[in-house]
Order: sequence, then structure tokens, then C-alpha cells
Amino acid sequence: MNNKSIPAVINLSQVWTLDRQLASGGFGQVHEAHNDAGDRAAVKFIPQLPGYRREILFEELDGAKNVIPVLDRGEVDGYWVLVMPLAEKSLREHLDERGGRLAVSEAVPVLVDITEALVSVEDRVVHRDIKPENILFLDGHWQLADFGIARYAGATTAPDTLKYAKTAPYAAPEQWREEQATSATDVYAVGVVAHELLSGQTPFRGPDHRRQHLEELPPRIDGIPSRLQSLVSECLYKPQQARPRPQNILARMKSSLEPASPGGQLLQQANARAVEQQTEQLRQQSAERAAAALRQELCGVAHQALDGILDLLDEQVIDNAPAVQVFTGASKRGWTLNEVTLRVDPVKMAKGPAEANMPFEVIAYTAVRVVKPADRYGYTGRSHSLWYCDAKEPGVFRWYETAFWTLTGNARGEAPFAMPPEGRNVELALSPAMHTYAAAWPFTPIDQGVEENFAEQWIQWFAQAANGELHYPSRLPEKEASGSWRRRS
Repeated sequence: MNNKSIPAVINLSQVWTLDRQLASGGFGQVHEAHNDAGDRAAVKFIPQLPGYRREILFEELDGAKNVIPVLDRGEVDGYWVLVMPLAEKSLREHLDERGGRLAVSEAVPVLVDITEALVSVEDRVVHRDIKPENILFLDGHWQLADFGIARYAGATTAPDTLKYAKTAPYAAPEQWREEQATSATDVYAVGVVAHELLSGQTPFRGPDHRRQHLEELPPRIDGIPSRLQSLVSECLYKPQQARPRPQNILARMKSSLEPASPGGQLLQQANARAVEQQTEQLRQQSAERAAAALRQELCGVAHQALDGILDLLDEQVIDNAPAVQVFTGASKRGWTLNEVTLRVDPVKMAKGPAEANMPFEVIAYTAVRVVKPADRYGYTGRSHSLWYCDAKEPGVFRWYETAFWTLTGNARGEAPFAMPPEGRNVELALSPAMHTYAAAWPFTPIDQGVEENFAEQWIQWFAQAANGELHYPSRLPEKEASGSWRRRS
């Protein structure tokens, strides 16, 4: 924030004398002011923060319908200055006066005014931050304010101002995904405002606004015409491309209070059901998309965390056995000594929850193994599964180590052995009932401060094998594994 004091008189194309301060916030201060002719106005002082772009802030929207005009503009002592007409009140103040909710007959004209503004600027600019605080009553109409400031907020790179780039209850799904905002982004915000005017509250109340906007359905509004309910629902569709255009909204909003014929009423009811079904389908698609994006992010974290673990293992191996042969490639790491290999397989992304029949979610997986020449019993070493999953607590992901065994013997010569987090055998191993496959090692975290335990354990097995002392386990499971992972809820 610019800490310079604001002068009492500013010289732009006109001379403005500041009076009382009206507001202050993330982008400066607002003062009431008057010029030499006695005209009163609101003057906004916006600090010149890193990353600002003057042409964004000073968007030319003169003549746009129901958009608060800019009377004067300029630069004063490190601030951009915008002078606008002094409005009677904001929509937020009006809502507070009305107890937080408007009757349909009063809400619709407000929404018509706002939509007319969107129609007027649709091909020119995107507001990005429509909310009751930015809707002002001036000259008998509700008008949109702060177009430039909203765009300025989104463009700045100043870390302490990014939180102002969107207002969580009104932000569209694409804003949460950090995708490009379009006119449809403003349509979504108008849908939120409409829901608030007609029901008394925004459709998504937090605290996890991101998940709600991306995944949840907005609640229905009781006591409003079905055609109006359908229109609000369509404005709140998750994909931008599915939302109606401002001109379509405007025409339907204007006709929403007109009485329908008996046949029209039946058709509206059918249309409302169709909109509900489509809303649910789009919600599911948005939720799946959000889940897929989150899985990709978590997979990246999994790779990063595992690299740190393997760096420690690599250091321990080389420090204690300088003669070891090191090999890497295709995301695989390994070390060979005396015809024995310690290796970690390439990391793979696991199937999503809809495909994998697992009691918890697995994001990525690999296996660590010690491979030695087969002894006279055919034993060739051991392998453990490494899964990046939320095995202990829902939504809390870490790298876990586990292993499996089978009562019928292991033809591969490994005991215990690793399995991927998919397929019938692993389902049997993790089920509560007794089966031929079972867990042979408890789900044990290997990251977040316990990496050395993991490294030490595998160095010992590697050393035993290299010295010819790694044998088939005397009993399986070697440790009690039951209860080390959470069951299906």
C-alpha cells in the first residue's frame, strides 16, 4: 500500500477539494469531494503497485449503459485517481436496509439494470468482481462500478494484493482454476447476486469456497417463478460455455414476471426439471475436472517428495559403499553391489477413485526392491509397495510403505512382495475378511521427517543380500499390519 498522504486538493482536468473519507480497502481510499462549481463526486485513490497497467485501470467505457462513468482521472503523488459521480447507495447498503433479501418484484428490476450493463460492455471488457458492493444506485438505476479496479487487481503482481483479485462468494469456477475470465465470468457473478437478492444469502457460503464453486450444486430458491429459478441456475452452470449470454438473460429477465398461460406454466415446469438435470450433469463434470486437476497437483508433489527420500537413500548407499554401481533412467534409481541390486521402480499415476476399488485414495505408486541371485529355494529377495495416498486420514496424503504376501506361496521368488494399488489381489489383501492375499507390512509413512528410518532399513537389507545373508523371512507377516490403514467409509 502506498503510504504517502493524500493531498487535500488535487488538480486533474478539474480542481477537486476533498471532503470526508467514504471508504478504504485493498486498493486505496475513497473520498467525497467537490469542484469549484460545487459538483460533488467520489474520488478513488489507487496506489501504483508493482505490475499495474495504466491502460487496464483507465478502461474507456464512456456511454456504456448502467456503468458508473469516470468524470475525471489522472495521477497524484504515486496514486492513480478516478473521479466518479457520488451514488446514493450501494446494493449492499440497500440489502441491509431490506433485511438482506428482496421481493421478486423488486429484485428483478435490479437484475435487469445489471444485465443491461453486461450487454453494453460484453465485447469490450470483463469486470471480474461483480458483487453488491460494486453495484451503485445512481440517476434512478443500479449501475456497475469499478471495472478498471477489478481488472487492475487481477493484473498486479504485488503479493499482498492478490487476495483482492476475486471475492470468494462471487468468484466463478474458472477464476478458482486461474483460467481466463470472459463475459461468462461476469454472468456467473450476476447469478450469485441474483441468488442473494432472492434468497437472502449467496449460494456457496464457505469456508471452502473453491470446492463449493467447483463441485457443489447451488441450492434451489423457494417461492420464486420457475422460469426465474431456471435462469439463475443456468447463470451458475460450472462451465463458462454453458452459461447464457447477457442478451439472452436480459430478455428472459424482463419477461420473468409476466404471467404464463396454463400450457406455458406446464412447459416451464418441464423446462425447470431439464435445467436441474443439466445442472447436475455439469456439476458432476466440474467436480471430476477439479478432482483430476487436484490429482495432477498431488502427483507432482509426490514426485518431489520421493526425490528427496531417494536422494537421502543414494547418499547413504554411496557413503557406505563407494564401490557400488549407480544407475538411473526413466525415473528409476538403482544401486548394484556383488550381483545384488537395490532399486526403485518408475513412479506411476494411480487410477482415480471411480476406477480403483480401494478403501482410500492413491495418487501415485512405485516399488522398492532388493534383487539377488536365487538361492536353492528360489528366493530372489523382497519388494515393498510405495503408495502416495491418504491411508490414515481422509485427504491427508503422504508416502506410505507396505508389502504383501500370499498363503499359497509366491511364484516370483519375492517375499514379501509389492503390488500396485489396483486389481483383485490387492482388493482381497486390504479387505477385512481372510483371503489368500494379505498385508505383510503395516502402512508406514516414509516422508515428513522419517526418511532416515526408511533409508536405514533398506540399506540393511541391501547389505545382507550383498553379504549373502538375506533369506526368506522366518514368518509372514513380519509385522502386524491389520488396522494400519483406514477401512472404506
